[in-house]
Amino acid sequence: MIAFLIPMVALLGLSVVAAVGAMRAGRHAPESDSGPSQAVARARLAGPATGPGPARAAAALAGPARPGPRAGVRGRRRGPDLLPVGATVSFDEERKEADLDGVLGALDRDLVGLVPIKRKVEQIASLLLVDKARNKFGLTAPRPNLHMCFTGPPGTGKTTMALRMAELLHRLGYLEKGHVVHAMRDDLVGEFVGHTAPKTKRVLDRAMGGVLFIDEAYYLYRGADSKDYGQEVIDILLQVMENQRENLVVIMAGYKDRMEEFFTVNPGMRSRIAHHLDFAPYDLDELVSIGQLMLNEASYHLSPAAMVAFRDYVEQQMRQPEFANGRSVRNCLDRARLHHAHRLAGNAGQRWTRDDLMRLEPADIVDDDLVAHARDRRVADGRPTAGRLTPGGQPVPG
Repeated sequence: MIAFLIPMVALLGLSVVAAVGAMRAGRHAPESDSGPSQAVARARLAGPATGPGPARAAAALAGPARPGPRAGVRGRRRGPDLLPVGATVSFDEERKEADLDGVLGALDRDLVGLVPIKRKVEQIASLLLVDKARNKFGLTAPRPNLHMCFTGPPGTGKTTMALRMAELLHRLGYLEKGHVVHAMRDDLVGEFVGHTAPKTKRVLDRAMGGVLFIDEAYYLYRGADSKDYGQEVIDILLQVMENQRENLVVIMAGYKDRMEEFFTVNPGMRSRIAHHLDFAPYDLDELVSIGQLMLNEASYHLSPAAMVAFRDYVEQQMRQPEFANGRSVRNCLDRARLHHAHRLAGNAGQRWTRDDLMRLEPADIVDDDLVAHARDRRVADGRPTAGRLTPGGQPVPG
């Protein structure tokens, strides 16, 4: 029995010595590829990180980070990509790279007037352009607040401006996609408990990387209705506008007085919007220019007499409470095209030239509603209703 145990003890002793030697050698041997990952594994087994310190320690154990894509759309540029201190930048080159002049030029073509609005957009673009240049030297600054509020009457270009702003921010690298998601109250507010949050989340998910344009935003809040769920949408938006500024720009739009009331009862929303742009109503000359732009895009033009009729019609409509600026002009021209088509198609045997198919006449501008309105007004004033109509749709005296 003793003879049997002696070899076993000797064998066990050799195993212990070999294990100790391996451990001592491991202390001085260079780390293998599996070393850092094992260290990270040990750090994870030690418990979850409770702050940035443990996270940085684990990353240090894992070895130097590989240079990769920038975090977000404005991540800090790493050493090899930075320009030297003595280098220079040209904003002419920066503008060409972002095609900034193309975007601003399209804004001028699409929107007549609105000089203060365009100046504000130019200022925002300049800030982002300089910020982008600073970033090339490693000069970082907090991302500017780009949430906006557009106020003004309908048809003054608020939606078009939102589209151009999204394109501008995308070209300058501040938005990943640059698309616009248009939403109103019914798109965000649910009809029962538990319905609002997922409904709002779906809209926000679609808008991420671009612009969320909320038209008539004041309808989100209905203080008189205790069962309304609009306040839940506002609370969600407040969080997203603060925490997701890297990924989303929110633009709210509506009448100025109603938006002021909305901000009064929701002061947290006002503080999260940096840019308040007021769109003034168009004057007569601007509305006529808008109409000409619309006609040019559709390959139509007004005869000299039709131009007089068109100006008269727009001037009369501007006095109406439901007048909607550019939208009303568009509706007028859509009706004119209908009248023009009916006038030409009604003379099946006549031959029409290319110019005939493009030219609108006074008879196309005057519509039945305008004629009826003019006659009703003359009846109310006690004036005769018989007689011809002027190019603007007014009865000719006598």
